[in-house]
Amino acid sequence: MPKLEANGIAIEYESFGASDAEPILLVSGLGVQMIRWTVAFCELLASHGYRVIRFDNRDVGLSTHFNDSPVPDFTTVALALGRGEQPDVPYTLYDMADDAIGLLDALEIERAHIVGRSMGGMIAQVIASEHPHRALSLTSIMSGTGNPGLPPATPEAMAVLTRRAPDPSEDEEGFLAHSVAFSRVIAGPGYPFDEAAQRAQSLAEVKRAYNPAGFGRQIAAIAVAGDRRSRLNSIAIPTLVIHGASDPLMPVEAGEDTAANIGDATLLVFEGMGHDLPPALYEAIVRAIVGNALLATRTSA
Repeated sequence: MPKLEANGIAIEYESFGASDAEPILLVSGLGVQMIRWTVAFCELLASHGYRVIRFDNRDVGLSTHFNDSPVPDFTTVALALGRGEQPDVPYTLYDMADDAIGLLDALEIERAHIVGRSMGGMIAQVIASEHPHRALSLTSIMSGTGNPGLPPATPEAMAVLTRRAPDPSEDEEGFLAHSVAFSRVIAGPGYPFDEAAQRAQSLAEVKRAYNPAGFGRQIAAIAVAGDRRSRLNSIAIPTLVIHGASDPLMPVEAGEDTAANIGDATLLVFEGMGHDLPPALYEAIVRAIVGNALLATRTSA
């Protein structure tokens, strides 16, 4: 997979489809490598005539790791935010959005359809609000606005999210068991849980790269981004919000809130879907993303 220098860092990326086709940029979630956007999903999206680009966010996968920056102390961050102060963190979601714009620049892409999942949905929202001339359309999947008044994650989901995983170099089986347990908790009840596939995915990711400190720095980036609703009101491109009705990590109210704060956004809620993208929903989700992209194409024609 190729790597480019963008926004002062190295970004690992991969493209599917014709290089001259209209681009769709896929933005990954918290601590998640680009390969979580599976090849099957990317190829299905590209089959509709798009150039699909997935990439590793900073501090994860094969993009630049910020190992010289310590993981922020979350109690200190929370106390500073409570006082109305801006905590000192290595980077924010806005820096991560600038990385995506830098990647588009390096690829000589003027405008792209932006699709993000979870934290990647937050980054996609920032791209659309802060760089409106670079986004053709926006699809925000299982994400939120930073609204502090929304319901939190379920206790069970929060417990597995914050539980420290075993070091895979010392206990690979323990690490994989932890990863599969987390995937099981956040998965929706409406679709079969494929333990073997989840285990294979986790193994592929840990063999590719392992940077648990990056996860902590990315959580801090989310925390300091705060409530972004006032900025989302400026988004005027076709917007699709996809959410699972059974999401235990980012409850469906977060998707409803996102759609409510972006003018003319379309909300698509899948019953039985959790905080994941079940393969059984690939066709429906791709069809929805393409439909939203076509709205932008018709508008700009």
